[in-house]
Amino acid sequence: MANQAKDFYGEWKHKTKKMQEMAPDTVKGFAGMFEKIMGEGALSVREKELVALGIGLSEQCQPCIYLHVQKCLAAGATKEQIMEAASVSVVMSGGPAFTHLPEVIEALEALEA
Repeated sequence: MANQAKDFYGEWKHKTKKMQEMAPDTVKGFAGMFEKIMGEGALSVREKELVALGIGLSEQCQPCIYLHVQKCLAAGATKEQIMEAASVSVVMSGGPAFTHLPEVIEALEALEA
């Protein structure tokens, strides 16, 4: 079975470069907001990324899931913490979030966590 997360990570740099070329103001504005909000604050970066992952699952946003699993790991989250945060999303969002748990697992496998 193909791992869509591996494909996603392989293509993402190219896609972001295209977005920067074709919508530079949008990319700059979003990046500035992201950096400001997702930095250290009352919540740690790790905690914020775990929250973002849960929201990505609830919203059924595959790119969000893949990117925030990667960011969770970079912020020091363990595989167990990532799966627990994903499970909280399932509790709150039910079946739609549950059907996206395989994407979390694919991302962890693609990143060899």
